[in-house]
Amino acid sequence: MLTVRDRPPAHVDVAAARPHAVVIGSGFGGLAAAIRLGARGYHVTVLERLDCPGGRAGVLKRDGFTFDRGPTIVTAPFLFEELWQLCGRRMADHVDLRPMQPFYRIRFHDGDEIACSGDDAEMHRQVLRVSPSDLPGYERFLKKARAICAKGFEELGGMPFGSPLDMLKIAPDLVRLEGYRSVHGLVSRFVKNPKLRTMLSFHPLLIGGNPFRAPAIYCLIPDLERRWGVHYPMGGVGRLVAGLVDLIRGQGGTVRYRAEVERIVIEGGRARGVELSSGEIIRADVVVSNADAAWTYGKLVGEQHATRWSSAKLRRARYSMGLFVWYFGTRRRYDRVGHHTILLGPRYRELLDDIFEKKCLSADFSLYLHRPSATDPSVAPPGCDAFYALCPVPNLDGETDWAREGERRRQAVIRRLSATVLPGLETEIVTSSFVTPLHFRDALLSEKGSGFSLEPVLTQSAWFRPNNRSENIEGLYLVGAGTHPGAGLPGVLSSAKILDKVVPHASAFSA
Repeated sequence: MLTVRDRPPAHVDVAAARPHAVVIGSGFGGLAAAIRLGARGYHVTVLERLDCPGGRAGVLKRDGFTFDRGPTIVTAPFLFEELWQLCGRRMADHVDLRPMQPFYRIRFHDGDEIACSGDDAEMHRQVLRVSPSDLPGYERFLKKARAICAKGFEELGGMPFGSPLDMLKIAPDLVRLEGYRSVHGLVSRFVKNPKLRTMLSFHPLLIGGNPFRAPAIYCLIPDLERRWGVHYPMGGVGRLVAGLVDLIRGQGGTVRYRAEVERIVIEGGRARGVELSSGEIIRADVVVSNADAAWTYGKLVGEQHATRWSSAKLRRARYSMGLFVWYFGTRRRYDRVGHHTILLGPRYRELLDDIFEKKCLSADFSLYLHRPSATDPSVAPPGCDAFYALCPVPNLDGETDWAREGERRRQAVIRRLSATVLPGLETEIVTSSFVTPLHFRDALLSEKGSGFSLEPVLTQSAWFRPNNRSENIEGLYLVGAGTHPGAGLPGVLSSAKILDKVVPHASAFSA
């Protein structure tokens, strides 16, 4: 930052005197990157092609209801608190973050439920009720998850992986922690009951992964939840988006909407700015892309500059599953339904095979049901409830005709919910809107309509993902779900934190 002695004369534009950083996209990764760059002396411009901030974390307001479009579960809240602290402010003064207790309920196809929480004594009772013989194994799994989280998230989550040597350095730890196994494979070493195996292994789905393929390093998620809790910001996750935009503006940065980036300007092997679809060129010392990694290299950079991440390689990559998400409001309240509920179908592994491997839309399905009005009455009119139901589905590598199947899937979800946790739902709906993988492809520019960018498998993790610092273009950096460490709020916020280690301080440009 400029000191008093270094401050330019009063007639000089202070913003113009600072090095300029352009951030493409206003998802959580892009907003967090902008704040961190602003705190390190850059004048920052965030460019968003849509008419509102948030990317996947946008907000839908309809008929008096407020719906978070994307992420709804906030873990590792300290990563958000750090951003307010970088601006000399307290998050608690601007965002009311409420801990969830229980975290969520898992409802099995037979109607049995497990309420997952951070209360160890209560979780022991739950395990004893389901399978008493599995309690010792459950406790051993928690110890293993603690060790994995300490290494995989606390130590390595904020570290860049810019070289194969970085992978070699962690190889002994990966072997020691059994990271070569799948999440479900590791869980199955500790517990035998199918319900407990599901309860402890479903978490990769929260970041676009298949529990039967995602490496066991993602067993860190249950420990992350236990250590820092599961939270909800009053007013919705969109309140966090709005808060971060306010921080950027408070730093003197700019957030522009309807500003679509056509290409990254590359001169002499270095990113020098961006060109908008309008033809406007914005020069910059640093360019950070929060766009999908495949879009960044396949469209914004172009084939002649994308040496490691060529179009052919991007096409061969594995992408996360797609999402069908239905947003709806009811004229009555369903007070027996909690804030977060996971409704499992009759099949687990077989269903995931259909989604991830066969890429076919099955008649049966599992759901995540979000009812924010259970905690926050402001998101629905008086006496009403706001919901979204999320259904994992194949991405667009499959042959599903979503123009036809979207409404069919909505009707199937209505029937399922009406028969289980929302009786009489058919006659209670007062507002309704849904999106399919087509929305993720067309509105969010996500490759193959995936919900979470690249699938988290071992060969697409850490250095094997597009790096946070572009491998071959100086001055270009990547944040968000498609780069290291991956999807989910802790992942994308950590990708922005990594910039502190790989982007030069602004003072380096005036040295």
